[in-house]
Amino acid sequence: MVHNGPVDVLPCGHAAYAADSRGCAHLVVERPPDHYGWFTGVGLAYDRLCEACAKRDDPPLIVLCVGCEERVEDYSDLVGWLGRPEVRRHDADPGGTWTSADCAAEPLNAWSVAALPGGWLVLTEAGLVRVDGTGTAFVAPVSLPVEPADLRSPDPPRPALHTSPDGRHAAVVTDFGRHGVVLDLVAGAPVLTLDRGDYRYRQTCFPLAFVGSDRDAVVVAATDWNRLDAIDLASGRLLTERVTAWSGDGPKPEHYLDYFHGALLLDPSGRWLLDDGWVWSPSGVTLVHDVAAWLGGDAHATEHGRQLAVREAWDVPMAWLDERTAVLQPIDRHDRPAVAGVEVHDVVDARRVAAFAGPVGRMWGHDGLLYVGTAAGLEVWDPVDGARTGVVEGFTPIAHNPRTGRFAELAAGRLRTWTPEPLP
Repeated sequence: MVHNGPVDVLPCGHAAYAADSRGCAHLVVERPPDHYGWFTGVGLAYDRLCEACAKRDDPPLIVLCVGCEERVEDYSDLVGWLGRPEVRRHDADPGGTWTSADCAAEPLNAWSVAALPGGWLVLTEAGLVRVDGTGTAFVAPVSLPVEPADLRSPDPPRPALHTSPDGRHAAVVTDFGRHGVVLDLVAGAPVLTLDRGDYRYRQTCFPLAFVGSDRDAVVVAATDWNRLDAIDLASGRLLTERVTAWSGDGPKPEHYLDYFHGALLLDPSGRWLLDDGWVWSPSGVTLVHDVAAWLGGDAHATEHGRQLAVREAWDVPMAWLDERTAVLQPIDRHDRPAVAGVEVHDVVDARRVAAFAGPVGRMWGHDGLLYVGTAAGLEVWDPVDGARTGVVEGFTPIAHNPRTGRFAELAAGRLRTWTPEPLP
C-alpha cells in the first residue's frame, strides 16, 4: 500500500496512516490476543475482534493504523470467521447447446468418464467402453490390484480414469491407492503398469497426466512418494532417468525433494503441470512444474517446482483458466481457517493475483470462464469480476472436453451433454 499526504492521530492513539481494516480496542496492545475475522460484506474485507468482542451482537470498532494491523498479523492468530464474505451474482441465461441420448454404459463413479476426440470413454464394471454419436463399443477389460480401504485414511481408494489428448491412450489408476495401468485404446491392451511405492500413498490422488500427442505422447506418473517420471508411450522408454533417493545419512543431496506428490493437472499449452501435494507437518503445498524444461533436458525440474501456495488442505479442486492462470479452492492459508471460494494464481510469476468467495465444487476452466459443479447445477463464474454469471440448472457433469468445451453427465442410463456458447 502506498500512502501520501499528512498523517492523523487515529482512534488507536497513533499518528499514522489508517489500515484497511478496523478492530476492537482490545487488539491495540503490544501483544494482541488471538482474534476473529468479521466479514464486512464487501468482497473479502473483514474487521478484527478479540474473543470477548466476537460474542457481542454489536461490537465497538475503531480504525486501526497500519502498525496496529501489522502487529495483529504478526503476533495474533486468526482463529475463526464471523459473518459471510460478499458473493457476487449477476446471473443470466447461460445458453449453450444440448444433446441427450440413451446410454447403457454405467460409470463406476464420478471419476470414471473422460473425454475422447469424438466422444467419451467410460470405466464400467466390465472395463472401458467408448461412447459416441453411433452408440457404445467395448474397448478393453481393465485389471488392477485390489486395494482395500484403510480405516485410518479419510479417503477410501477409488478408481479414476484419464485419457490422452489424442485419444490413443487411457490410464486407470487408484486414487488414494498405489497402482495404475496405461492402455492402448487402439490395440485394446495394457502397455504400462504403474506403482508409486508403499509410503503414504493413501493421502493423495494418484499423480498422473498425459502430455503431448501421437508420436510425442508421454505419460507423467509418480513412481515413488517424492518422484515423478515421464515415459514415452510409443516405446515405453523412461525419459527422466536421474538419481533422487537419499538414505537419510549425511547431508541431503542437492536435488532431494521432501514432498508428497498429489493430483496433477496440465495447462492448455502443455507446458505447466499443477501438483496438489503435501509436506509434513502436514500442510498442503501446491507446486507448478515446467514440463517443457523437464522433457527438454532439465532432469531435476520436478524436484524444483515453483511453490504457488501453502495451505491447510490438499486434494482440492483445481482448474486452468489459460496457459498461465490456475485456480485453486478454497481460499486458504496454512495458519488460518479456509474460506469457501477460489484463489487465482499466475504460475509464471508464482503469485496470487485474485481471490473471491462463492465457488465450491469440482471445477473446469474454458475460454477464460470458470465452471463449478454443484448439486443444483453447473455454475458459470467470471474470474475477472469475481462473480457468478449463470447456472445450468439440474445439470451435474462429471467430465469435460477441454478442446470443444463440452460437458458430460452420465446417469440413470442417459448421457446428456452441454456445450457453452462460444465467446464473441
